[in-house]
Amino acid sequence: MTPLVQERCTVCRTDSPHVTDGEVAELTPQIPDWEVTERAGVPRLERSFRFRSYGETLAFTQRVGELAEEEGHHPAMLVEWGKVRVSWWTHAIKGLTRNDFVMAAKTDAVELAEHASNAAPSRCGPRSDSDRA
Repeated sequence: MTPLVQERCTVCRTDSPHVTDGEVAELTPQIPDWEVTERAGVPRLERSFRFRSYGETLAFTQRVGELAEEEGHHPAMLVEWGKVRVSWWTHAIKGLTRNDFVMAAKTDAVELAEHASNAAPSRCGPRSDSDRA
């Protein structure tokens, strides 16, 4: 099976198939930090990402936005100081498609890249005990 992060989004239409329960069970291990939630009767993949500064938060949000434009599939994002909540779902079908899982995996890859490039300690103090050493 091809890792989700290596896949591309396909064009979605109002008749695009929802993922089945079996597909959700197969795909979820590739995005273990994401939750399937429901808002207004619409299932979504959601995850919060934490950062050490507002600048890092905005840089991540910008990169996810650029990725969304490249793939033609766009999330909802709630931006706060040091935190972004990302929600993926397919608007055309008001549910989840494989594209949402692909984009969740790609969002995780963006986070890994952002954290690798921002390894300096926070001005507001360490995030964990391991940062105190």
